[in-house]
Amino acid sequence: MRNLPPERRAEARAAGRETVRVATRARLVRAVLAFLDGNGVHLTEDERERFNSCTDDARVESWLFMAPFVSSASELLAEE
Repeated sequence: MRNLPPERRAEARAAGRETVRVATRARLVRAVLAFLDGNGVHLTEDERERFNSCTDDARVESWLFMAPFVSSASELLAEE
């Protein structure tokens, strides 16, 4: 990366940060789904897809904090 021009280095860093952000969000969504599954909350394929397709980091974090306390996926998805 040292051989890249400064503007390319900045682009590479930004791409790396975005990759980490997307991977982290995916892990958090998996944690939300695990909480729901573990608590006996059954999800439809549509609900699973809505969780998996979310690109809002703040929303995913709020789901993670609320997931242990809900009895249905609609309680989490109602925020959308």
